[in-house]
Amino acid sequence: MKSPPWPKGKKLVHLDLKGAPPRLEYLLKLIELFSKLGVDGLLVEYEDMFPYDGDLKLLQATAQPPYSREEVLSMQEFAKSKGMEVIPLVQTFGHMEVSRTSGLELVLLAISATFSVGVQHHCLLFTAQCPSSVTVRAEASTHVEPERDGAVCEHPESPPNRRGEAGDGDAEVYMLGEGEESKLWLASPGRTVEQLFLSHVTKVAQAIKEAWPDMTIIMWDDMMRGMSQDTLKASGLVVLVQPMLWDYTPNLDVDTTVSLLEKYCRAGMSDLWAASSFKGSTSVHTCVPSTQRHVDNHVQWLKVAAALSAAVNLQGIAITGWQRYDHLSVLCELMHVGLPSLAACLQTLSLGEFSPEAQSKVAETLGISSVEAEAMGRTTEDESLFPGRRLAELTVELNSLLNSEDIRFFENNMYVRGWFSSYHQQRKMVSPLIAMQIQSQASAYLTALQEKVEALREEMVLLYPESTAQEWIVEHVSPVLAPLQRITEDITACVNEMVPSNILPAHNQTASFE
Repeated sequence: MKSPPWPKGKKLVHLDLKGAPPRLEYLLKLIELFSKLGVDGLLVEYEDMFPYDGDLKLLQATAQPPYSREEVLSMQEFAKSKGMEVIPLVQTFGHMEVSRTSGLELVLLAISATFSVGVQHHCLLFTAQCPSSVTVRAEASTHVEPERDGAVCEHPESPPNRRGEAGDGDAEVYMLGEGEESKLWLASPGRTVEQLFLSHVTKVAQAIKEAWPDMTIIMWDDMMRGMSQDTLKASGLVVLVQPMLWDYTPNLDVDTTVSLLEKYCRAGMSDLWAASSFKGSTSVHTCVPSTQRHVDNHVQWLKVAAALSAAVNLQGIAITGWQRYDHLSVLCELMHVGLPSLAACLQTLSLGEFSPEAQSKVAETLGISSVEAEAMGRTTEDESLFPGRRLAELTVELNSLLNSEDIRFFENNMYVRGWFSSYHQQRKMVSPLIAMQIQSQASAYLTALQEKVEALREEMVLLYPESTAQEWIVEHVSPVLAPLQRITEDITACVNEMVPSNILPAHNQTASFE
């Protein structure tokens, strides 16, 4: 059943730069497309790609150069010229992983860095089992250092107010209360883990407000979902932040979500945000998103918006697109292959349903025949409306090849299991003819994969850093290649022991892949 279109409020697109950060030229092309798709703003998760300076320079990425200050300003100015607001997303509590790129340094990707707010270091202690979350000392002080370089200083005020996303930092705070300092504080009668969380977040929010009174602070809501209305109201946090309720599932529970938003409103937080997903929320290692899955998520969000009382003031929706789940996880769906899904989700919000009209509009805008990336094809050679389309096509083709049963389960095929088992290899009871036929097929697969991988690598480094191409290939391609390479090498070694090399056919050579 059709819902009303998304109500008033901004439609933000999330840029997750902690994985596969786009080169500036590609980033500007993406912003151009976002503008044509009706996007009102960007939710930018800079992480270690921000051009930190001074003492904070250790936070910068080392696998690839971070963006320069000029590049950050260029991106902001271009977005502004397209009528978009740029909101920095900052870690403040959870998801503060030890950096993937800074060795053993504890990278405090926190308000103290990106938001120009200095949280005293004795407040930020990590539990050994969970380096993504801090353990807090409730009595510790929080102060700001406006002179420090950070995202607030690099984000000039934009109408109507400057906004800052306390964001993922207040989400998924695993093992909250497990640190020694926290346990001591919790040992006093009447103290709860909820109070510990609220105390820390409230102090951080107050510090931001003291430094920038006009700053609007948005924070993820999930750590507050189980808290009572009275607990939230008593914390003082409700006058400082706007919660962003996130749910990325295609079967989002409408009644439960409406109930949560209404609870926040009754607690004193009537200005609220939603967060959906157009990619990066299916599984941690997914390469190609399902457009329908993410469209379904937005259809459910439309039902939520339609069911809310007039007292709830929806400020907008952030359409998230995670490049990796966190700093310590692998790359998932990258931006170039997620654009059909993003366009489809935005059309769904605009029309209230994913109708044939919406599908046709997306296909026409991007010059593709299907909104599903795995079957998108193309209707035009012009790539101007789909930046990165060639790389998207190569990603889909290679992903399909890597997941074909003939290649992925080559070790289990009839000939390998029937004529080249470990038993046969150990006793040199191998048919050279069949073994070399197996090797020939494995080599053919290796060659086909190598050609696709090289084409993908050449295209990927035009849009992303070399480190992104290297990581993607190592994570997604190498595990599939390894069994094929092993079989070709084992056959060569085994047959060479059984048959004089001078009578072996010339094709008894292993394919190589670096």
